[in-house]
Formats: sequence, C-alpha cells, structure tokens
Amino acid sequence: MRVSFVISAALAIAAIAWIAFGQLGDWASEPERKKAPAKISGEKQLTLVRALTQSAQERRTALLINGQTEAIRTVDLKAELDGAIDLLPVEKGAHVANGDVIAHIAARERLAGLAEAQAIMQQRRIEYEAAVKLADRGYRAETSLAEARAAFEAAKAGVELAQVKVDNLTIEAPFAGVLEERMVERGAYLKAGDEVARIIELDPILFIAQVGEQNVGKLSVGDPGTARLIGHPRVEGKIRFIAATADAQTRTFRVELEVPNPEFSIPAGATAEIALPLGAVAAHKISPAILTLDDAGRVGVNTLDAERRVRFRPVTIIEDEADGVWVAGLPETVTLVTVGQEFVIEGEEVRIQPEEAATAQAASEARNAETSQ
Repeated sequence: MRVSFVISAALAIAAIAWIAFGQLGDWASEPERKKAPAKISGEKQLTLVRALTQSAQERRTALLINGQTEAIRTVDLKAELDGAIDLLPVEKGAHVANGDVIAHIAARERLAGLAEAQAIMQQRRIEYEAAVKLADRGYRAETSLAEARAAFEAAKAGVELAQVKVDNLTIEAPFAGVLEERMVERGAYLKAGDEVARIIELDPILFIAQVGEQNVGKLSVGDPGTARLIGHPRVEGKIRFIAATADAQTRTFRVELEVPNPEFSIPAGATAEIALPLGAVAAHKISPAILTLDDAGRVGVNTLDAERRVRFRPVTIIEDEADGVWVAGLPETVTLVTVGQEFVIEGEEVRIQPEEAATAQAASEARNAETSQ
C-alpha cells in the first residue's frame, strides 16, 4: 500500500517535470521560430535610356493647306448682234493676246447701213452749212438754223451707231490668256447674247486656300507664301486677298495667293499644297522616330525632368523636312528620350546614357571591329 503510493507520487512528479521541461523548451525555441526573414540586398535595376539635351530655335511657322489653282480672270464672250459666224481664226486651247480676233460675224447689210448713214450725214452737213450762211445774211430764221443743226447732229449719231454695229461684228480677246472653250463653229447663226467663247487669264494665277477661324487673323494681305502642285517645283507668291466673311457651310475664309505664271505652266483647277506664314515660334528639330502617343492619343515625346523621371509632353508638328521634323510645344531647353522611349512609362525613374556618349561608343566599337579584321 505504501509502495503503491510512493510509486504514484513518483510518476506524478515525473509527469509534472516532463510538462514543465516541454514548456521551457518551447519558450527557449520561440525566438528562433519568430526570427524575421532574411532581407534581399540590392536595389531594383533602373531602365537605361539614351537621351539628348537640346535648345529650341526660332522657326517661322507655316499653315499647310490643301487647295486648288484658279484663273485670275475668266470671261465668257457673247455676241452683241444677230448673224452668222464667218470666221474663227483661233483654235481652242491656244494662247491669245489682248485684242486678238476670236470670231467674226458676217457683215451683210451692216456695211451698207454704215455707208447710208455716212451719206445722210454728208447731206445734213451741207444743209447745215448753207443754213448758217443764210442766217448770217438775215435770210434764214433762227428756228430753221436750229432745225438744220439738229438734223446734222442726228445724222452724225446715226453714223456712230452704224459704226458700232460694224465694230461689233468682230469679237476680240479682252486680255491675254488662253481660249479655254469655243461654243460655236463656222456658219453657226447667233443671236445677241449667245455665248461664243471663254477666255481665261493665267498670269498671274491664284492658289485658293480655305483657312479656319483660328488662323485667318494671323494672315495679312501682302504676306509671302509658297505653293506646290504634284510633279511641279514649289513656287512663291504673295497673299492678295483675305475674305472678310466666312463660308456659311465650312466656317472658313477664302485666301488667295497670287503667283506669277508667265509661261502658263501652272494650270487652273489643279490640286495644290499651299503654305501660308503664321509667324515665328520656338521649335525643336527632332527625329520622327521618337514621336509617340499617350493614352489620350496625343502626339508627343518622352522627356526627362531634373530627377531623371519620364515626362510625356504633347507637341505640334509645324514643318516636315527630309532629315527630321520641327515641333512646337516643348520648353526652351529639354532633355529628350531618343532610345528606349517605348520601354518606359510616365513618372518612371531611369538611368541615362547621353546621346553623345552612345555615339562615341558606337564609333569606337566600329573602329575596334575594323582593327580586329
């Protein structure tokens, strides 16, 4: 009985000791389990881009518009008398000088009418001169003298009218130009008012542009401009007219650029690219390869600020040349991302390799390659 009690007490003490030891072991190992994970050393690798810092240049901007050419004058010649055409000395498309005969109407009775009017005038002159002599001698009343004078003046007017009719038989070019259209043939009978031919004046020639409200106020009559047809060299001229009223449909203003055309080499009615001056602005010349679009679809370039962070800036293309484009909208001095702009985003910090250093490195590598060969 006593032995059993001792054994039970010993087992109880052992159990208590075992439990206590286990708790102590857990307490001792707890800091090991709660140890913070090891930190990874090193920083995130920044994207490497190539950049170029440049300053703006003053550039005279031009408004580029598609327009068309137009003859400075167009006249439809019409018959002033009834009659049949008996002469057409000029073919359609020919160049004509001021006063050249375009068509002639058969004279018929009109020459006879002129001769009759001249004969009547001669008779009335003789009668008037006789009346003057008789009146001087007191043999003719003043009323008779006045009647003779009036008859003579009427006869002179009759001759002038007959002469006008004869002159109107000939239809002449009113200015130098091109016979653009001929509506009649020889032998055709005309009535007064019928169209005979169309003459257009091509020197100078007009280049017509329709300019929007935001730009028309920047133009002035007399300003220089240039224009170019497809397959033709660019020509220079001056603005000769700016409409004071906008077109009701397009809300644009008609602008006429006058260009010399002595050889008539520029035709009327052709499509043209017209460049009109808008003034000088600060612009940068860049490679079109660095142009990009933002999320809103705006054209621009990626630039770098003082903290080497990417900043998108929208630009306006003002001129296109063979070796680059001129853009406006950038600061006076700007650092452009020239290579790697497609791999960076707005606000991202980057590493910079200056364009000059990259160019020098490429040249050095090329020389080394040549030497190794």
